[in-house]
Amino acid sequence: MSVVEGARVDAGAGEVPARLDGRLRLVLVVLLVAQFMLAVDFSILNVALPVIGDGLGFSLSNLQWIATSFALCAAGFTLLFGRVADLFGRRRLFLVGLAVLGLSSLVGGLATSPEMLIAARVFQGLATAAVTPAGLSLLTTSFPEGPLRQKALGLNGALMSAGFTTGAILGGVLTDLLSWRWAFFINVPVALAVLFIAPTVIKESRPATRPKLDVPGATAVTLGLLALIYGLTQAGEHGWGAPSALGWLAAGVVLLIVFYAIESKSSAPLVPVSVLKKKTVAWGNIAGLVAFLTETSLVFLMTLYLQEVLDFSPLTAGLSFGVLGVGTVIGGSIAPRVIGAVGTRSTLIVGGVLQAVATLSLVALGETSASMWLLLVATFAGGVGNMLVIVGFMVTATTGLPDHEQGMATGLATMTQQIGITMGTPIMSAVAAANTDIHAGITTAVIVNTAIVVVGILTTVLFLRTKQPGN
Repeated sequence: MSVVEGARVDAGAGEVPARLDGRLRLVLVVLLVAQFMLAVDFSILNVALPVIGDGLGFSLSNLQWIATSFALCAAGFTLLFGRVADLFGRRRLFLVGLAVLGLSSLVGGLATSPEMLIAARVFQGLATAAVTPAGLSLLTTSFPEGPLRQKALGLNGALMSAGFTTGAILGGVLTDLLSWRWAFFINVPVALAVLFIAPTVIKESRPATRPKLDVPGATAVTLGLLALIYGLTQAGEHGWGAPSALGWLAAGVVLLIVFYAIESKSSAPLVPVSVLKKKTVAWGNIAGLVAFLTETSLVFLMTLYLQEVLDFSPLTAGLSFGVLGVGTVIGGSIAPRVIGAVGTRSTLIVGGVLQAVATLSLVALGETSASMWLLLVATFAGGVGNMLVIVGFMVTATTGLPDHEQGMATGLATMTQQIGITMGTPIMSAVAAANTDIHAGITTAVIVNTAIVVVGILTTVLFLRTKQPGN
């Protein structure tokens, strides 16, 4: 592999040992717990949305804002906060974001009106946009390129994907046994525990020379992402031909083109164009986008199948995804060894092929519970393959960049993750809804999902070519 073990971390952090010591193990645990909690937040309210709507008086048309307000902020502000972490300190932003997350979760659990809940979700999204890239950059700068970082990113990817699945299960359990409010309250003690421990074990991390904040670039990319994500949610709600969806999507694309133009001429760009042109950054993020878009939307499709076709309860449907969670944990655990054996590019290809085959097999699902064995086996295998791709993407997209650009690199990776999660469900929802027969619609969406995975494999095969075999 071309990466060098024992690379220096940020100024002031000192040399990182070649093996994990007690402090680094604790650093890893603290960061992983925080990332797991953030992943749970993406899906924990999905099952509870109708109950929340009834409890607080949301109209049916406004119910989607519980998810949309969170997704807009989580995806739209992620790249900006990735650079803010480089400017003002990654640990500082990580801790501030966690404090905001804990407080907004408390407010959400105590909400007595739709407006109060939506405000809490907005701040939860902003906190996620701050904590996720800050936490990832602390992870990449605390561990040197090579086996240690691959192991850390593998565990991080496994827990993030498992957290998304756990959120679906936990949301159903808490809503059925206690109250939807506990889907918010559960964040509070976790955030407090991390806030108590993190300052004692995580060192501050920032570049030796503080970069300037590219305000025009930050404004353009943030507005562009907000428009793009809002357009996607409108497409999921009203269809891809809806004028509101097309208008917002077009505005998002134009603003992102403006962002690229600003970056190409800026003396202190938010994201240097030279970095965007790096094959590892560009195509690594494409692979990550496909991985998050396809697997999270497949959970949505299989939820529809279990509840609408097999008539399972929300709790039973959620529990059925436990095998997917096991698959992602196993995939994340073995990913560093696979990368060490065959390199990141081959890992992306192998993982993508496994995910594609597993996803395509789901077209054979029937209309009786006899098909459950196929669903369980396929989602398990697909989870393993998907996690190989996610860890390969994280390693690829953050390798070969100096520490002063790690906040930006992890901000890009986090933005890719958030956009993928946000894009997937509207796309697959629109495909499934195009057919009046729900089972046929789900089957068509599964085929489209598989095709997108194959496109991701092809981009890696054709464009992610490196001079050295380890990458």
